[in-house]
Amino acid sequence: MRHDALIVGGSFAGLSAAMQLARARRKVCVVDTGAPRNRFAAASHGFFGQDGVPPLKMIADAREKLLAYPSVEFVEAAVVDAGAEEAGGFTVSLSNGERRSAGKLLLAYGVQDGLPEISGIGERWGSSVLHCPYCHGYEFSERQLGVLYHHGAQPPDHALLIAEWGPTTLFLNGGEGPDAEARAKLQARGVIIEPGRIAGLEGEGQELTGVRIGDGRLVLIEALYVAPRTRPASPLAERLGCAFDDGPLGKVLRVDAMKMTTVPGVYGAGDLAMMFSNATMASADGLMAGVSMHRSMVFDA
Repeated sequence: MRHDALIVGGSFAGLSAAMQLARARRKVCVVDTGAPRNRFAAASHGFFGQDGVPPLKMIADAREKLLAYPSVEFVEAAVVDAGAEEAGGFTVSLSNGERRSAGKLLLAYGVQDGLPEISGIGERWGSSVLHCPYCHGYEFSERQLGVLYHHGAQPPDHALLIAEWGPTTLFLNGGEGPDAEARAKLQARGVIIEPGRIAGLEGEGQELTGVRIGDGRLVLIEALYVAPRTRPASPLAERLGCAFDDGPLGKVLRVDAMKMTTVPGVYGAGDLAMMFSNATMASADGLMAGVSMHRSMVFDA
């Protein structure tokens, strides 16, 4: 089956791109596995007009609105392979055995978070173990907060930022800490530096009551901010020959100002193609990609 555009990933970036193409009356196929990165969060905050709405509901509502356009099709599957066609365009193989072809391809399948191997982090991710203070900080205002320090991946002043929301402890987890100048800034802001190695997190269910240090002490906090290493959620971009750049937390798909990758006809948007992102920025990135893809269909035909 031939489409004008095939979008790999049906979350904020992919759906925003699909909307632009649908409104241009182009045939669009969105292929998605149904596992968006922010599925662990109970609510999305800071998104225009959608503050406090669960991310999965936002995605479901967007899909429903897209299906009002007759040129849009959704397929629940993974794209397991893709290649360029001699006459132009791309053919993709899906995990359900189907093969689809399209003139343009958008990679919007996002990234996966590699959480630190510390007992208690995984089950609290998105609830009391957090990434973005702008997304979740307000709900933990004036509570005891923690920041897990990642040498080389996170600047020391991240703890200074978190301290805007409440009293903060910077956990070094037995590793090398910030230099003397950074420590002075942290201490001036009231940030406590805890050098000990972490044994695990404690609390009932997804709640966090404290961080247990290896020497037996319990440091009382109610939220812990971490900056997980990220990796692409699929190897598809590499298989297509797209270039990546090194970001502070992982590889980032290289795109130009029009969201095209280094492979002509292949575009990238959302967390996969951004150094720093949240739902709002991913949606805007997808909108730009959708407009750029359509303009290419018109002017490069």
